[in-house]
Amino acid sequence: MQYLGEICALLTACCWSGSALAFSAAALRVGSVRLNVTRLIVAAVLLLAVVAVAGIDIHLTASQLQNLVISGIVGLVIGDTFLFKAYEIVGARTGMLIMSAAPAVSALLAYLLLGEILGSIGFVGMAVTLLGIALVVLERRETSTRHRETYIRGIVYAFIAAAGQGVALVIAKMAFNEGPVNGFVASLIRIGSAVIIIFPIARLAGEYNDAIVIYLKDRRALWLTFLGAFLGPFLGITLSLVSVAYTSVGVAATLMATVPILMLPLVRFVLKENVSWRALAGAMIAVAGVAVLFLR
Repeated sequence: MQYLGEICALLTACCWSGSALAFSAAALRVGSVRLNVTRLIVAAVLLLAVVAVAGIDIHLTASQLQNLVISGIVGLVIGDTFLFKAYEIVGARTGMLIMSAAPAVSALLAYLLLGEILGSIGFVGMAVTLLGIALVVLERRETSTRHRETYIRGIVYAFIAAAGQGVALVIAKMAFNEGPVNGFVASLIRIGSAVIIIFPIARLAGEYNDAIVIYLKDRRALWLTFLGAFLGPFLGITLSLVSVAYTSVGVAATLMATVPILMLPLVRFVLKENVSWRALAGAMIAVAGVAVLFLR
């Protein structure tokens, strides 16, 4: 199917837009660490059920398995952990802006390691899309009372998160380049690897010992976490892996980075917040960039 990779990347961004709203509401109730661990566990269970019920072939070569495991650890353990920390320090908008560097990291690494070349039109589309995203993300400035050193640390955390996402996509692409891999199987391996690493760490740190009790007391937080886990780690990550399998990593990462654009209707009609003309202009610029990427 033509443009399958690009379409899956945009569907990924749609899923992540919905999961962002669910997770932001759940995080206020249970905390970011409990939320992060629980969302991965829920997604792993859902993926395992799909693979088992559908009887999907899970045969992979040793190198494919290795690449997917490393991709999961780099993207979901290292990348997402630093991203949540960055959000706490510098705020979501600044963190999202810096995360817009992920496509550039992906494109550079894909060129160096995989020989993928976007071409001049592809780079123009990427630049225009990222410009539109930047206008939306910076539409309102968040004030910070943190010390300068703490703020700089938050910026560094956000760049580490962006690098982690970019590197993780390229490593996952290596597994797909070696041979066909089912998207649900690839997601299960990545998320399962992340759970094996992050769950015992959270338990040893005392950050997850009371998670069951807290979720049983707050059923709304539980359903918000399940909804976010379904849209994000379960469906979104699966679609993102299908995307990188069928299009270049740089294009896939750029289209996935349109989450701030796709969240504008949700912010306006679900949260009832006003959307400025600057944000709308950024959205239109980003859409133009996406069109260029499709027509490159």
